[in-house]
Amino acid sequence: MEEAVSENNGAGYPDDNDIHRFQLDGKEIVILGTAHVSKASADLVARVIQREKPDTVCVELCPSRLEAINNPDRWKEMDIVSVIKEKRAYMLLSHLLLSSFQKKIADKLEIQAGQEMMTAIQEAAAIEAAVHPIDRDIRTTLARCWRLMGLKAKFSLLLDVMGAMDEADKITEEDVEALKNKDALEMVLEELGEMLPQVRTVLIDERDLYMVHTINHAPGDKVVAVVGAGHVPGIKKHFDEQIDIEELDSLPPKGKLGKVFKWGIPAAIIALIAYGFFSRGGAVGVEMVGWWVGVNAFFAGLGALLALGHPLTILAAMAAAPMTSLNPMIAAGWVSGLTEAYLRKPQVKDLESLPSDIVTFRGFWKNKVTRILLVTVLSNVGSMIGTFVALPFILRAFGVEQ
Repeated sequence: MEEAVSENNGAGYPDDNDIHRFQLDGKEIVILGTAHVSKASADLVARVIQREKPDTVCVELCPSRLEAINNPDRWKEMDIVSVIKEKRAYMLLSHLLLSSFQKKIADKLEIQAGQEMMTAIQEAAAIEAAVHPIDRDIRTTLARCWRLMGLKAKFSLLLDVMGAMDEADKITEEDVEALKNKDALEMVLEELGEMLPQVRTVLIDERDLYMVHTINHAPGDKVVAVVGAGHVPGIKKHFDEQIDIEELDSLPPKGKLGKVFKWGIPAAIIALIAYGFFSRGGAVGVEMVGWWVGVNAFFAGLGALLALGHPLTILAAMAAAPMTSLNPMIAAGWVSGLTEAYLRKPQVKDLESLPSDIVTFRGFWKNKVTRILLVTVLSNVGSMIGTFVALPFILRAFGVEQ
């Protein structure tokens, strides 16, 4: 492979700081850095593609997100039951929260989120150029990120993004243009990334490498790649490197400590209650079981209540939590989420209004799709909290001084 050589960037464009040219194996590649909610960036994308007339236009989208743009009615095909059963409720809710932050800024500035990507697709069609998605599948990125995060970090992520949604009202167009120096996801998760550098690695650094590989292997002799400006430094840094794409597409194995924690705590609680029955008598054993059931049921039910779940959903969460907390193969949130989905089946109008509903807190709780996700997540969180809160009460009943 020939060495990637950077030429003079803008070649006459007024926004030359956003444009970077490379030669690689006889192929000319133009990297265009953009802001994802910027009209100026969308206009620049149109001018560059019209002038360069590339064979291929690369866009910072994965195949599924490109399909979402080409098929905006994809929400109507969502199977919320499968999302819950496949343990993707946390990831989907996080993705929707991040999307809502970006959309809120876009609506404030009267531009569609990802307008520059849509412009790139439209301009490519106008000159009959191929459109090539270069980003890693969003589900893989979120799954890798989620696998590396503990419960506290996951909860912090949801709170941070919710807080960022409120701050979006205060952002001006000048602030958005300044975001060209930072990826939108990186900005939202900056504080969390300081605590967990591996999160930034998955969201930013790994995707830089992934896009380097896919850009360099895009078809055609001339390629224009439209990417968020926050990725440009990483892409330039690794442009002529050989990238192991299979490694970046794989999921890291679950840690041994997590498995011990997952199975060890339920086993310890069961053993403790059983020992209470045999060593201290039936009355103590019953009291320990009572604390376990009561505390778990209360917090799981509280989670479902906070999500505004159906009364029967709340009861389902309360009934399931004491048992599911002792069975790592199932979670209280799955039971409550599936119950909510059965009792309040999402309708076509919920799927159609999802993109607009996620812009507001009220919309998240009003839309039946996101409410089901909230029921699932908050019931699970409540059940987890209940497990740890119940433990000292069980020990007290057993006769252990706190």
